[in-house]
Amino acid sequence: METLKKPVVTEKMTRLAEKHQQYAFKVDKRANKIQIRTAVEAMYGVTVESVNTMRYAGNSRNRNTKGGLVRGRTDSFKKAIVTLKAGESIDYYSGL
Repeated sequence: METLKKPVVTEKMTRLAEKHQQYAFKVDKRANKIQIRTAVEAMYGVTVESVNTMRYAGNSRNRNTKGGLVRGRTDSFKKAIVTLKAGESIDYYSGL
């Protein structure tokens, strides 16, 4: 199971990273806080203080096309906000 799917890079998360050393990741729905903590520490070499998780349900979407109404759903996902020890940070773009 790949625990970390991708980082969430938004304006709000950039502000949280600068002020509170908090970073967000989309994670596997079955992953628990301990697995997320060990995955972040192993991948980025930082010390994690706390992990908060949130589950998002998929939303239904409707779209009008030439062929008629198309109904669908967005994917459900789980998001983890990881707080790091003071003075540490994660650089997402170091490997580019």
